[in-house]
Amino acid sequence: MHRYQVALLLAAGGLVSSAGMAIAPRVLNAQQPVAHHPVPATKNGNVVVMLCDGKTSLEIKGLKPGHTMTHDQATAVARQLMQKWQRAHPGELWQMAQEEGTQMRPTTTEQGNPSPNLPSAPNQPPSGEAPNPVPHPANPVQEQVQGVPVHRQAQPQQQGDTYASFNQRDFRVWQAETQKFVEYGKRVFHSDKLLGGTIGVSCDMCHPDAANTHPETYPKYQVQLQRVALLRDMIEWCIENPVKGATMSPNDPRLRALEAYILAQRKGVPLNYGKH
Repeated sequence: MHRYQVALLLAAGGLVSSAGMAIAPRVLNAQQPVAHHPVPATKNGNVVVMLCDGKTSLEIKGLKPGHTMTHDQATAVARQLMQKWQRAHPGELWQMAQEEGTQMRPTTTEQGNPSPNLPSAPNQPPSGEAPNPVPHPANPVQEQVQGVPVHRQAQPQQQGDTYASFNQRDFRVWQAETQKFVEYGKRVFHSDKLLGGTIGVSCDMCHPDAANTHPETYPKYQVQLQRVALLRDMIEWCIENPVKGATMSPNDPRLRALEAYILAQRKGVPLNYGKH
């Protein structure tokens, strides 16, 4: 059977020198391997895809190893997998959209087609009106720029006080750069090519608008990985398994942007690590 899995050789403990002295492993450079779940054997020589639960799988009729589906075909396969999962879990509900009350604004994909949306920016005052000052125990006057508090000290600042030198323009630049990075993460999330997938599947096909990813619950123990996982660990697992792509470097802009996009979609939700 053709598999898209990479065998990992695990070294137990440290090395032993010729003198018999134990050499401690280089912990700082060590990386925990990503768990791999072998998919069921193919019956007709087609590609078998596994859902991100590590259990639900489907043999894709007519998709041979090395071939890629169209976007519509991949979407249909994702729906079939979700229907199969729901039949096996009649008492469970897979969230296919963001919770009610989340404000959204229309955006477009790389191709210009409508796509799931990002949360809208915080409410801004009408044009020409300044934000209302809000009392602050440490700084009497507080303004907001794009929803970000900006403190104006009443007293002169000491020389060398870096934080006191931040101004409204700084906050606008930082927010613009952050939003640009989140938008890049959105494009990666919706593109099998940017994800490095090999069968046409992208993250949004099972998680529209990053729904049901719950980044606020990480870190938590994940059965698929058989260890406590960070959000990016689960992103990596999904890229390797349902998407059938390659592991990304921890500093890969795509991985970092994916994490930023998923977190941005849950803005305002309280952190609750360990929750399932």
